Amino acid sequence: MSSPLANIYARLPVSFTHGQGVWLWDSQGRKVLDGMAGIGVSCLGHGHPKLVKAIAEQAARLIHTSNLYEVPEQAALAERIVQISGMQEVLFANSGSEANEAAIKAARYFGHKQGNEFPHIIVMESSWHGRTLGTLAATGSDKARAGFGPLPGGFPQVPYNDLDAVRRAGDAEPRVVAVLLEVLQGEGGIRPSDAAYIQGLRALCDERGWLLMIDEVQSGIGRTGKWLAHQWADVRPDVITLAKGLGGGVPIGAAAFAGRAAGVFGPGNHGTTFGGGPLVCAAALATLNALEEEKLLENAHTVGQYLKQRLANDLQGVQGVQEVRGRGLMLGIELARPCGVLARQALDAGLLINVTREKVVRLLPPLVITQAEADQLADILVPLIKQFLAEQA
Repeated sequence: MSSPLANIYARLPVSFTHGQGVWLWDSQGRKVLDGMAGIGVSCLGHGHPKLVKAIAEQAARLIHTSNLYEVPEQAALAERIVQISGMQEVLFANSGSEANEAAIKAARYFGHKQGNEFPHIIVMESSWHGRTLGTLAATGSDKARAGFGPLPGGFPQVPYNDLDAVRRAGDAEPRVVAVLLEVLQGEGGIRPSDAAYIQGLRALCDERGWLLMIDEVQSGIGRTGKWLAHQWADVRPDVITLAKGLGGGVPIGAAAFAGRAAGVFGPGNHGTTFGGGPLVCAAALATLNALEEEKLLENAHTVGQYLKQRLANDLQGVQGVQEVRGRGLMLGIELARPCGVLARQALDAGLLINVTREKVVRLLPPLVITQAEADQLADILVPLIKQFLAEQA
């Protein structure tokens, strides 16, 4: 009998029953090291007592009322996000795609208020912003977009980490109102940008009156060792988007606005039934508090640096290893050939990894990972990569 589930995922043949910290146990009772944290979501790992307690207590009090009424947990979370980001106002959604959709809508509304009837947003090659039609149009992946046209227009695409390309695109298209990018591309292959590039974008957007919009869905909430990856470049965007790690495992997204973008939306311009409900906001507050109290941003930085260096050292000189890169606990190992089979091989060896852009092994472990657990991860992964490359030589 075929499954009633829609066939949209190429799942690995495993299911998990419970977890603790960076470890998961499958339905056969096997213990597996989680090097993916639910694609960067479970930043506190599994079964974190503070998060479990916050969710249970809030569920017992109140789960949902809607945005027709005030939601105290939502207001408290917005204050917390403003505090860690330096932004001015926040709206909530249910996912990264929805948060980025809100950012795109805000940029277009910003343009329309200036009399621009077809506002354009410059986006980057190899970017990933979501699977809604709007965010898909902004995503730099021909494979993801294939078969879904006609997509919304107004997204000139330029090479990543190339300030002159952005400037040229703005010169060629006078209707540009914003630039949207990840400062550390995730699905695009764990590709970091230069601080000077981000600072240059900030200056260019100021010069031309554009919005600088940064997608922190995967790189935010402590993953790189700061609350937000763009903070390494010491800039403040006009819009940031968040999701993944924000709720520690529950579905929540957010878009935060400052500067020219603050106050763009008014009542009726945007909305959501579920976004920012009591349950997910209580979970997010508990997640942010735990990250701070347990110094997990510092842990992401130090253990991430250690793991990156350990992998680089162990793979140095191995033919077929192109580069080990990333920041904090958002790391990628690019190989010279497609390596999707490594995800199944790693699972069989007791480790969860992912392969993106066909040739990049992606690691997004929970921010609670210790140095000893990072060593365990490397002890499993490095021999697999070496064996794979030797067999393919």
